[in-house]
Amino acid sequence: MKGDFISSLEEPLSFSTAATDHNFVISAPAKPRKIEMYSTEYYAACTIGGMLSCGLTHMAVTPLDLVKCNMQIDPAKYKSILSGFGVLLEQGIKGFFKGWVPTLLGYSAQGACKFGFYEFFKKHYADLAGPENFSKYKTLIYLAGSASAEVIADVALCPFEAVKVRVQTQPGFARGLSDGFSNFLKSEGAPGFYKGLLPLWGRQIPYTMMKFACFETVVELIYKNTVPKPKSECSKAMQLGVSFAGGYIAGVLCAVVSHPADNLVSFLNNAKDATVSDAVRKLGLWGLFTRGLPLRIVMIGTLTGAQWGMYDAFKVFVGLPTTGGVAPAAVGTGNSKA
Repeated sequence: MKGDFISSLEEPLSFSTAATDHNFVISAPAKPRKIEMYSTEYYAACTIGGMLSCGLTHMAVTPLDLVKCNMQIDPAKYKSILSGFGVLLEQGIKGFFKGWVPTLLGYSAQGACKFGFYEFFKKHYADLAGPENFSKYKTLIYLAGSASAEVIADVALCPFEAVKVRVQTQPGFARGLSDGFSNFLKSEGAPGFYKGLLPLWGRQIPYTMMKFACFETVVELIYKNTVPKPKSECSKAMQLGVSFAGGYIAGVLCAVVSHPADNLVSFLNNAKDATVSDAVRKLGLWGLFTRGLPLRIVMIGTLTGAQWGMYDAFKVFVGLPTTGGVAPAAVGTGNSKA
């Protein structure tokens, strides 16, 4: 009798009424639906993860970005990192976060496109190459996928970047995004929002190619040579630690490669009707490559490490594996979905 009672509890509960003789069944809760790799839901999750990781991290380092931009534009006033923070301190706490709204919105839009389209293009190019060629030329596929994604991402970022630089480097231009956009439109016209697109591509495309290809390579090397067990056997905490380490190393290399173009973007967005030749003439080649570089190395290294950590943490949160360390699943099966 006792055994029959316990067995009955393991079955769905059923109720009946004599009046209607209908059965009502309460089923066990369904398991959460798993996101299929390279499905529409997968790319949507990667897009949201990229939006959160880039937008929040760039907003967090707004004070560093402020000092860096002003060191590039006005080195006489902002002579060093410490003196730059001293100038900001004179403006009060608000001075440390000037331009945070265009920073948050611009880099959220950029991050969404950057990570979402990278995952799409990486899978697409891997399918085109096939399993054997992917194994041989995976670094080229990482480079091509990240470059393709960044072309799109920078179109989303450029208007916000233009307003951000003007707000941060021209006192009195605007208080923030709302009046900054209208003032910039009156001053430069609509085409002015994309005046810095080519230098932005020149800064961001090499940066992103280095960011993704170096990250994928470094993470693979860490799992192969440092971690004593396969990635599949590592805890999620260890995998996220590897993601942060790989991201930080990649970020340092990114900063060095993309820094001359970063100086150009700051110069062109600060001065009306300025040209690339004006920037080179004023900054000089040495200044173009080195002005503000130490601070940018610290900023971009930390930023990139944090972005990869947050991005992969979001992927883990929604039930997806962390990035890197293994080849894309089902390469060459042709089941990629936009």
